[in-house]
Amino acid sequence: MQKTGEVLRSDLMATRTGHASPALVERLPVEYYGMHVPLAQLAAISAPEPRLLVIRPFNQGDIGAIERSIHKSDLGITPNSDGKLIRLTIPRLTEERRRDLVKLVRRRVEEGRVGVRNLRRRAIDDLRDFEKEKLISEDDLHSAKEEIQELADRFVAEMDKMQERKEEEVMEI
Repeated sequence: MQKTGEVLRSDLMATRTGHASPALVERLPVEYYGMHVPLAQLAAISAPEPRLLVIRPFNQGDIGAIERSIHKSDLGITPNSDGKLIRLTIPRLTEERRRDLVKLVRRRVEEGRVGVRNLRRRAIDDLRDFEKEKLISEDDLHSAKEEIQELADRFVAEMDKMQERKEEEVMEI
């Protein structure tokens, strides 16, 4: 359940808002000698200004591959290169695009909730199997089910808080 929360957190960090964040591009796959490698492994990424990302490749020969990867992505940002580094200017979001991003955030959070519920269901099924095999008592089964439910509720509540924060961030002008 904790891993599901971490995956959701990293997905939400990569969701575009009106502010420049290195998390926006650091997981972007770049074709590197026939393999797809995350951009963060090929370049240093910084946000010197609120609406600007600067990508400084470790190897200057990788600039073309990084630019192609940014063009292919669904970011909708055109890279500017001077041969040594790449600048990405983050445009302001329109109201319609903000609403679309909020829908995307809600969908990703719901996927996280479903993941937690599936884990809860599997854990309870395992407990029932243990009880059938007489490895645990009926009382142990009920107390463990309550603990698992409390744990799932806690993680779902944490995901709800992440959703609230991200929606506020996206809708901020």
